[in-house]
Amino acid sequence: MAKQFTDEDDALLAELGVEIETKKAASRTPREERIIAGFEEIQRFVGKHGHAPCHGEDRDIFERLYAVRLDRLRALQECQTLLEPLDHQRILSSFDADAQTAPETLDDDALLAELGVVAETAEITALKHVRSSAEKRAAEEIANREACKDFGQFKPLFEQVQKELESGIRMTRPFEMKAEIQPGRFFIVGGQKAYVAEMGELTLTDQRRTDARLRVIFDNGTESNMLMRSLQRALNKDDAGRRITNPVAGPLFADHTIDGDEASGTIYVLRSKSDHPLVAKNRDLVHKIGVTNMSVEKRIAGAHLQPTFLMANVEIVATYELYNINRTKLENLIHRVFDKARLDIEIKDRFGRPVVPREWFLVPLFVIDEAVERIKEGTLVEYVYDVGSARLMERSAIPPLGDMA
Repeated sequence: MAKQFTDEDDALLAELGVEIETKKAASRTPREERIIAGFEEIQRFVGKHGHAPCHGEDRDIFERLYAVRLDRLRALQECQTLLEPLDHQRILSSFDADAQTAPETLDDDALLAELGVVAETAEITALKHVRSSAEKRAAEEIANREACKDFGQFKPLFEQVQKELESGIRMTRPFEMKAEIQPGRFFIVGGQKAYVAEMGELTLTDQRRTDARLRVIFDNGTESNMLMRSLQRALNKDDAGRRITNPVAGPLFADHTIDGDEASGTIYVLRSKSDHPLVAKNRDLVHKIGVTNMSVEKRIAGAHLQPTFLMANVEIVATYELYNINRTKLENLIHRVFDKARLDIEIKDRFGRPVVPREWFLVPLFVIDEAVERIKEGTLVEYVYDVGSARLMERSAIPPLGDMA
């Protein structure tokens, strides 16, 4: 029986000038050849992109498949032994402990498929491990990310947004609905800031829901020509996914005082004690919304003598104190948002003349609370009150054909 030399024996004999006759390595099996071919695809990816394939909803579908394949190659000692001499990029050894790994419950055939190995079949015409329809849809919906050739014009935008986030001019909020995806809006998805630079023509899906092709720029210098619904899904699945609010419009929307500031306005919400049939029937919904620079108690003094208060006493339901606001602009904005819910009522003043008050609205109090929060965020200008659903919606959120998704 031929003696088997260890690495140390080989080194010693080499120092002594003794050449060792080695047997020609056995040819590789078809399975080993396919594993190597699959690994070479990963090597080509690394050579092109400069990093190992990664998991993540924001990644190209093929990168995600390569990442699963690499996880399995790293996990199997057989593959490690086979591929180590070929791993000149040290892909197998540069394992990231924080990386998401593939499930361990794959059966043999599924495992071979992930490794790029097609199991042998009895009939040459049999097809196995063809990509599922879900994978095909993912490949279509998650557009390839490529280098943004004109990133120079977008880089200052990302830098400015970061400064505004740090200073509080902008804030992050949970992503809520597809209508928030509009050109010029910023999001955080997959740990990266994303800017919707362009939006194509709106189309209808088979489910009669709107969709559009986007040009999305990422702060790492890449871009994607993804569908609006693909971005929506990515934001919904990402626990850390956020929308970035538009800049707070200067001092108009401050909700706290700064040294030297003085309180300059209060939003007040009143409920009428009028016995007018329309008011009495909807008393919990009929609210007067206004802005004043005096105390609310002083503002409502003598309410029963003033047409603007429906010639009746009122109850203070809520007040919100703001600082450094432009009262006229703010009040006009609030009334414009709730315009469709404006109370259509005519009363007579103390001289018997007909008067149509304009500051009363059929709006639930919780919606008014939300509107004030939007004021503090600086985003109320983007919303309108939808009477049918009794909630604030972005102005573009009620598309044709009633697509509310």
